Amino acid sequence: MPSLFRRKSSQLVDEAVPQDAPDEQSPSVRSRGYTPSKKELGRVTPKRPAAGRRLTADPVPANKQEARERRRAARAQAAEEFRREGGPRDRGPERLLARNVVDSRRTVGTWFFGGALIVLIGSSQAMPPVVRLVSNLLWGALAIGVVIDSVLISRKIKKLVGQRFPKTDQKLGSLYLYAIMRSITFRRMRAPVPQVNIGDPI
Repeated sequence: MPSLFRRKSSQLVDEAVPQDAPDEQSPSVRSRGYTPSKKELGRVTPKRPAAGRRLTADPVPANKQEARERRRAARAQAAEEFRREGGPRDRGPERLLARNVVDSRRTVGTWFFGGALIVLIGSSQAMPPVVRLVSNLLWGALAIGVVIDSVLISRKIKKLVGQRFPKTDQKLGSLYLYAIMRSITFRRMRAPVPQVNIGDPI
């Protein structure tokens, strides 16, 4: 009977493929140099942190007027920062102490430049002799006052620095000059801005 010797197509396929044939995707048949992906290992690639990304640059100015406005704003910001925090020469606790010593008192030096302008005008040859004499006396009084005030400020700085910073490496002469130059500057023009009021204890 012919039907007895016929085999179904599914049986022929099963016989063609051995039952113990390994899967092509199994690790045993992969080459030695094969490296599994992170996805196959169940790992997730971490995202790059936002802090490490490059910030976008400012847009290019549309015209010259906008560029000038940006430069003006940048200069104003730098001036305000310098006015508030000062520069490299203002760093250090000893410099802060010297500034506080000057800012906590009224100094003759704040009147120095105003007095110098009056003396300059009064010393002109067009002025009467009496005015020129008074101008010279005023100039001498200002000079003596600035010298005495500078000596008092320097002595106080020396005393306080010796008490609070006995191991400082700052040169006292540099601190004296720093404080004296600040003492002859108008209070509103001092940088950094004063952190103490007149009469405050230091």
